[in-house]
Amino acid sequence: MTGNAETIAYNVTETNQEVADAFGDRMMDTLNSGALALMISIGHRTGLFDTMAGMPPATSAEIAEKANLDERYVREWLGAMTVGNIVENNAERRTYHLPTEHAASLCRESPTDNLAVFAQYIPLLGSVEDDIVQCFRQGGGVPYERFERFHDVMAEDSGQSVVPALETHILPLVPGLVERLERGIRVLDVGCGRGRALNKLAKLFPRSQFTGYDISEDAIRYAGQEARALGNDNATFEVFDASGLEHSDQPDQYDLITTFDAVHDQKAPLTVLRGIRKALADDGVYLAQDIKGSSHHHGDRDHPIGPLLYTISCMHCMTVSLAQDGEGLGAMWGKEKALEYFHAAGFRSVDVHELEHDFQNYWYVCRP
Repeated sequence: MTGNAETIAYNVTETNQEVADAFGDRMMDTLNSGALALMISIGHRTGLFDTMAGMPPATSAEIAEKANLDERYVREWLGAMTVGNIVENNAERRTYHLPTEHAASLCRESPTDNLAVFAQYIPLLGSVEDDIVQCFRQGGGVPYERFERFHDVMAEDSGQSVVPALETHILPLVPGLVERLERGIRVLDVGCGRGRALNKLAKLFPRSQFTGYDISEDAIRYAGQEARALGNDNATFEVFDASGLEHSDQPDQYDLITTFDAVHDQKAPLTVLRGIRKALADDGVYLAQDIKGSSHHHGDRDHPIGPLLYTISCMHCMTVSLAQDGEGLGAMWGKEKALEYFHAAGFRSVDVHELEHDFQNYWYVCRP
């Protein structure tokens, strides 16, 4: 007992109070930022940021009326936005104003920079916290069905990060691909979700044929409805487990196969990649978008959204795979492991690209 007491006393004596106080302040900032993320998500979903972006300074009642929302809730939300230094408050006039510089990161009118979209991940993941805690204690995973809004949020995410960049940045990564699409080729998107990217491609290249696979019936239903609304007769969407591609006796041969942020949360990612290789024509191209990161924790210390990505990985990507008795690879599997898997799947040539506007992803161009 004496030895333990001396050790404890020594540790207390050696504590750097300045460091301890600074870390305490950081924790307070973290709590405030987490709370603001919830309120920013609400501001996005209710359209409050979009409403305020087009208004001069206004009272809570005027803002609530224009947004068609309950004034009491709007007023309390404005309190959080005021103390969080997101909106400006004139105390004498009791008005609130969203500065143009802030609106640029919070409104749908700035679709490539709307960070409020990402704030939705915080309440979404918080809704399964009890399930995740149980998994920490007993293992296993949380199935897709528990994430009620995940496809909504992912569609918004993809809609501003992938879809707008398809023509200008993504397709040009493969020389000659645009010309081939214009002439007409067969394209498969594995893990297509709601099909935003594939429907955009189908609209751009009417001579090509597009197929989307996803295991979510709701996502496939939505993708099909959007295809019909857009008049994309050249796009079809099917509920299909991509791990079945490897075991197909006579797989369809595709000239282009894509995955957008879809490999790492598969039950058996290497099996899926082998299936993609099997379904790809000998002169075809596999284009994969996946999270930018290292396969080693210390390599991600300087990642601008590292904590967010690891949280999403732990509370969604990894756990949905484990819920299927899968590998649980996780979103932060990293470039080193990704290259290992691509080569193990049978791709002899893999080029890694980074896009100037995209700090979140690597873009892999894989060839047989």
